[in-house]
Amino acid sequence: MDLVIATGNEGKFEEIAGVLADLGLRLLPFWCLSIGSLPTEDGQTFEENAARKARAAADLTGKVALADDSGLEIEALGGMPGIHSARFAGEWADDEERNRCILELLKGVPSERRGARFRCVIAIAEPGGRLYLTTGICQGMIAPSPRGDHGFGYDPIFYLPEHGGTMAELGLALKNQISHRAQALAKAKEILKSLINSRGEAPLGA
Repeated sequence: MDLVIATGNEGKFEEIAGVLADLGLRLLPFWCLSIGSLPTEDGQTFEENAARKARAAADLTGKVALADDSGLEIEALGGMPGIHSARFAGEWADDEERNRCILELLKGVPSERRGARFRCVIAIAEPGGRLYLTTGICQGMIAPSPRGDHGFGYDPIFYLPEHGGTMAELGLALKNQISHRAQALAKAKEILKSLINSRGEAPLGA
């Protein structure tokens, strides 16, 4: 079965592909299809943004589509940046600038008030049909400075005490087991298995 991954973020695509690898799906990056653009992420919730992207991709391609919306929620900032995570430091800011902005806002904030969570919502849409949503949450805290060369986004400043390192220090294999996106995708995999079975399609390579 073909599955369109409705994102323009290559790092996110690679992470999703790693978790879904054992399903035998043909994963199609939306940006490679040259058939239009995804809607702007201007919804009021992660669920709304993910659903919009998945439905748009499914309708444009006529294929099952998967999209996610995810973000960082910091307790000391009242849950911000939240749904604004990608644009929190400005529309054209890169990952390094976004991380620097967060650390500047938390300057002087003690470790006990630096609690944070990554939240991810996965949406799976059938063309002209049903929509499925799953959620994953990963708890951690904001590190005093960036650490690690793996991952993307806020990974270098998201510290996981139980693992003794930031998300960017863990490596993709471990990240794909514990991250917010991995948790949401684990639930999404069960939905995808049902869709594969309902279509009577054999996995690639079978």
